[in-house]
Amino acid sequence: MGPVPRTLELFYDVLSPYSWLGFEVLCRYKNIWNISLQLRPSFIAGIMKDSGNQPPALLPRKAQYLRNDVRLLGQYVQVPMHLPKDFFSVILEKGSLSAMRFLTAVSMEHPEMLEKVSRELWMRVWSRDEDITEPQSILAAAEKAGMSSEQARGLLEKISTPKVKNKLKETTEAACKYGAFGLPITVAHLDNQTHMLFGSDRMELLAHLLVFRPG
Repeated sequence: MGPVPRTLELFYDVLSPYSWLGFEVLCRYKNIWNISLQLRPSFIAGIMKDSGNQPPALLPRKAQYLRNDVRLLGQYVQVPMHLPKDFFSVILEKGSLSAMRFLTAVSMEHPEMLEKVSRELWMRVWSRDEDITEPQSILAAAEKAGMSSEQARGLLEKISTPKVKNKLKETTEAACKYGAFGLPITVAHLDNQTHMLFGSDRMELLAHLLVFRPG
C-alpha cells in the first residue's frame, strides 16, 4: 500500500475568480500530490463581514489591478476567464448566496457532483458573463454539469431550508476560525498541524509543505 493521502480543505465561493483558479489547480494536482481534496462551499460576504475586510473592487487601484491580474492568471492556469461587463454589479450587488446554498445542498446530497456543478457556476459568471442568482440560472448550471432536471430541482427546493442554511453558515464560520479574511483558503492537515494558505498563488508553498511533510 502507498502512503495515505493528506487531507486538504478548499473553502471557496463562486463569486471569487481566484477561488476558481485555486480550485482548478488543486483538482489537477490532487492525484499527483496524493491529497484528499475536500471542497467546502462558503459565503465570501460573511467572511468579509466577520473579518472586517472589504472587497478589493471598492478601491479603484485594486479593482484595476484585479481586472488585469485575473486575465493574466486565467491565461497562465489555462482557465477561460473573461470578466463580466458589469463587473461591479456582479461583485457588489448581485452576490452569490443562492448559488452557494445550492452548492451546499449538492455537497450534502450529491457530493460526487460538487466539483462539476461548482465549475459550471464559475463558467457562467466568470467565462460567459451569465447570471448565477436566478433559479433558472442555477438549474441550467446543474444540468450542464450532468445533473438530471429532477435532481437539480429537488436540491433547489431545499436551499431555503434551515438544514442547508445552517450548513453553509457552519462552513463559513469554520473558514473564519481558520483565520480567513477572504477566499479562497486552502487548509492543509499535515502531521497533526494545520496550515491555512490564503489565495490561489500559494501552490508552491503548499507543494513545499507536502514534500517536506510526507504522509
